[in-house]
Amino acid sequence: MPFPLSPQSIEALAEVISGGSGMGHTQPIGIYRSAAKLGSFMRNCNIDFQVNGSRVPSLTDCLLDLNRGAEPEKSLPRIIEAAADPRDFIHEDARLQAVIDYLNGPLAFDGFELQRHGISVRLVTAATSAPVLHKLSGVADTISFDTVRRDLDRALASAKTDPEDAVTSACSTVESVCRSILVELSLPLPAKKDIKGLYYAVRQPLGLAPDKPDLDATIASDVRTILGGLSTVVEGIGALRTHAGDAHGRARGFVRIDERIANLAIHAASTAALFLIETWQRKYPAKPLHRHP
Repeated sequence: MPFPLSPQSIEALAEVISGGSGMGHTQPIGIYRSAAKLGSFMRNCNIDFQVNGSRVPSLTDCLLDLNRGAEPEKSLPRIIEAAADPRDFIHEDARLQAVIDYLNGPLAFDGFELQRHGISVRLVTAATSAPVLHKLSGVADTISFDTVRRDLDRALASAKTDPEDAVTSACSTVESVCRSILVELSLPLPAKKDIKGLYYAVRQPLGLAPDKPDLDATIASDVRTILGGLSTVVEGIGALRTHAGDAHGRARGFVRIDERIANLAIHAASTAALFLIETWQRKYPAKPLHRHP
């Protein structure tokens, strides 16, 4: 991770953790914490801290010292994530999002971003989120397809720390989309409910079979090639899950794949899932796609 952070990011972090001076009449961006509460917050982040004088300057100086220290990457991510801990904003989702947006302003210039991953908030490098993943999450919100968001969030969160789990989640993303399409259309689930079986079951009702006859002659061959390739990609994700994912067990501490391959699976699964959702919306514009287990 690119450290140290800019002074602007440190100041924003101090503002969120402390809640500001407490002298204003508006609600603070973060949570107002007394000197004792600030000490408790920092100790929970494994940082020895004590207010010496004014609260906010003392906290800012401590954060600056950590930022200039030998290993800021070991302490600051933990503190930043704690500042936006969803457990401190239960029933105040809008306020939590305001904190995330406030911190992300300066953090973006440092190459970082706070992202909501399921029920947690994680600090990631900005490159973690490709445009297709942002678009997929947006579509998932629009059509209330929370399974897609949950699976995608789990995959993104674990790509670096647990790439095998990320592959399993990427596969689950496509499976969830396919399963919900079949249920919404009152069609039976295939005998084999893996990603390959589910995807092949939705191709015909969505008009995605490579042998689809109603295509413009000038592009028919090209579209068939792409659809055939998409089928191959889906099969590959399923095979990778079987051979390298964590769904079928693995030896403790044994890793078959790295983050690079996990990210490839996530991007491929995201593209496939997004294409299926957009095809659904085009074919059934008045029929919402709901989550089905």
